Formats: sequence, structure tokens, C-alpha cells
Amino acid sequence: MSDTHAVQPAVDPHRWAVIIILGIFAFMSNLDSSIVNIAIPVMTKDLGVAASRMEWIVSLYLIVLSALLLLFGKLGDLWGKEKIFKLGTFVFVFGSAMSGTPLGFNFLLLGRFVQAVGGAMTLANTYGIVTSEFPINERGRAMGTVGTFVALGSVAGPGLGGLILAVSSWPVIFWINVPIGLVALIFALRLMHVGPAPIPGRVDWGGFLTQATAIGAGFWGLNVSQQTGFTPLIWGLLAIAVVALILFFVVELHVAQPLLPLRIFKNALFSGGVGAVYLVFVVQFFMTILMPFYLEDTLRLPAGEAGALLTLYPLTMVFFAPLGGYLADRMNIALVGLFGAALVGLADVLYLFLPLRGGLILYAGATIILGMGTGLFQSPLGDIVMSVVPKSDLGITGSFNALARNLGMVSGTAASTSILFGVMSRQLGRRITTYPTGQDSVFLSALHVAFGVAVAVALLAVLVLAWMIPKIKKADLK
Repeated sequence: MSDTHAVQPAVDPHRWAVIIILGIFAFMSNLDSSIVNIAIPVMTKDLGVAASRMEWIVSLYLIVLSALLLLFGKLGDLWGKEKIFKLGTFVFVFGSAMSGTPLGFNFLLLGRFVQAVGGAMTLANTYGIVTSEFPINERGRAMGTVGTFVALGSVAGPGLGGLILAVSSWPVIFWINVPIGLVALIFALRLMHVGPAPIPGRVDWGGFLTQATAIGAGFWGLNVSQQTGFTPLIWGLLAIAVVALILFFVVELHVAQPLLPLRIFKNALFSGGVGAVYLVFVVQFFMTILMPFYLEDTLRLPAGEAGALLTLYPLTMVFFAPLGGYLADRMNIALVGLFGAALVGLADVLYLFLPLRGGLILYAGATIILGMGTGLFQSPLGDIVMSVVPKSDLGITGSFNALARNLGMVSGTAASTSILFGVMSRQLGRRITTYPTGQDSVFLSALHVAFGVAVAVALLAVLVLAWMIPKIKKADLK
């Protein structure tokens, strides 16, 4: 495998400053997938738009971001990852300014589209830049630092959005990205070097169009199904997604320069790594989506107190993600990842015992364990995925790793809510898509079923990582 790797370039003296730049945009890009959720009621009234239509600004961002990740990962390989990243920072900041300018719903949608394009450009190339900037003995800590920003952005949206709305108006949710992004962009232009030489080639537009159709139709169908159930329209969208996905693989097998080289999946460590990333992000979003219901509706906690308790997860993760990177530089990285995934599963087991009253201590303990596990898991798996592929594929590998995370978030959101509302609907004998007021025991039993599924998914991730442990050889990580 070592012959597929280029010689490690001279170590960049500004590499840790570059990590902060990458982390800032990883945080903001992931944050903007969720921060808008809490502002939707306010924006609905202010813009005079139905709540069902306002949900489009959340769905559009996530769909466009996910659909473009592979394209910009490939363009990073072809034109230079640093160039695409820097351009993406400008596009994201410009889209944020557009979104924060109150010129009506349609202009807001356009701003969110531009934001998503910029977010895809930065996220698709973040891990590839880390891998090319850092030697193997520092890469675990570097991945851990970036992983902290990624994870924080994924889960901090509701809390940060609520804080902003408490002191200001909804446009500030978008405008806050502008000064931070501009400062980061200035430092990126000054400190981020050109990186490895781009490789010659061209874009596989057939592959791009088929995978974008699969992601767009699939994500949109899953999103709408949360409100309408699985209607004929939803089944039609999911069918289109499946057909487009099949066509994507057909195209990739028959073009000379595919968007996603399927040969990388022959690498057992890469396939196992991205599979484990997907599974753990699925489990992570069971907690992110369902715990606010438990704290605010079942335990009757005020929104501020519930929000403070929800921050236990990201705060714990902030501390343990660098530790995971430190351990990954010194131990079998699959073993470190397995320990993290096992802690995630343990936390979900504890959630199975949450009671109707007085469950705060158990909740806090389980959530701290979940933050520990997620933090320890992040950097080892990023390190594995990015270190076992040829340098020529770093862009597309990083973008697929980001896509696996996004797919895990969407799948976790859809699965957790579908199980929760499905079980409650069956128990009550009618369709229900919100908290069953006055029926706390019904909600709690459905919550336990949902976390039972999460435990099974976490166990699957543990098994994948256990299978990977004997396959890890330090010489294979370049």
C-alpha cells in the first residue's frame, strides 16, 4: 500500500493555525444545518410564511450541502483542496450575509442555497487538508481538534440559536457568521499554503447528477415523511432515490474517471471506517433529537434549564475529542474508536432506564458518558479513513467521510422520530406527530423502544471496529 502514497511534504510551521481555520468553518457549516430549527416559529411570523414552507430553509441547506460534497471533493483533487476551501469560505460568508438580509422568504431560500454551496466546498476538503498538512505522529491530535469543531457544530445549533434569539432577532443567526468567517478567511489566505499539486483529470458529471438526484429525492422524502407519513408521493420520491443510486453505481463502473472511485471500498479499513462513522452518527442523533422532548415535556423543565442540561453533551465532547486524538497517536486507533463506540452504546443502555420523574442524575450521567464516547471516537476514525487511501484521492475521501456523517445525521433523525411517533401512534390508536400531552407514560415507552434500536446500532459499530483492530498496521497509515 505504501507505494500509492507520495512522500510527506515538509511540515508546515503554521499547521496548527490552519487547523483552527478549518475548525471554525467546520463548526459554522455543521452549525447551520440545525441552528435555524429553533428560529422557525419566529421567522414564520416575521416573514408571514406557513411553518411547513419555512421548514424548506432547513431541508434545502442539508440537501444541497450533501449533494455537492462529492463534487467539491473531486474538484479539490483536480484543482487543489486549499483553493476550493478558500473559495468556499467566501461563498459561505456571502450566503450568510444574504440569509441575514430580510428581503423575504424567496431571498432567504436563495441565501441558504449559497450558504450550502460554500459549506460543501469547505467541508469536502477539510479532512484532506489535515491529512496533507500533518505528519502521521500528529495527525490524531489534528483530527481530534477538527472533529471537536465538527461535532460541536452538529449538536450546538438549538442552544446557540436560543441564546441569540433571547437577546436579538433572527437575522443575527446568519450575520454572526460574517465577521467570524471574514477573519478566518483572511488568515486562510495568509497562512494556508498551496498544498500538493493538483492531479490531471475531469469531472464525472453523470456520476454527479445521479448521486445528487439520489440524495435530493431521498432526503426530501424522508424529511416530508416526518409530517405526512409514507404517502404515495413519499414512496415515489424514495423510489426515484433508489433508481438514481443504482444508476450512480452503474455510471461509476463504466467511466474512466469516476466521481467516486469504487476501488477505494476494496480497502477494508476505509470501508469499515466510514461504516462506523455512519453508524455512530446515527446513534448520536437519537439523543440530539429525542432528549429535548424528555427534558421539557416529560420532566417539565423550563427551556433554559433544559438547554443547559443539553450542553453537557457538547461540553464533554470538547474535552474528550483531543484526548481521543492523543490516544490515537499512541495506540491502535481502531481500539480507541471501539472504546468510544462502546461508551456511546453504554449511554444508550442507560437511557433505557430513564423514569417519568426524577431522572436528571441518570440523564446527566448517561449524557456525559455519551460525550466521552463520541469525543474519543471522532479523531481515530477520521484518521483511519483519511490515512489508508492514496494521496491523489484525499479530496474525494474527505468529502465521502463528510457525506457519511451527514447521512448518519439524517438517518438518525428520521429513524428516531419515525420509531418514536410510530410506537406512540400504535399505542394510542391514532396517528401522532408531536408529544402526547397528558400521556407521559406512552411517550416514555416509545422513547425506550427508540433507544433500544440505538443500542443495537451502537453494538454494530463496536463489532465493525473489533473486526478492524487486527487489520490496523501503523505502516499502512501514511
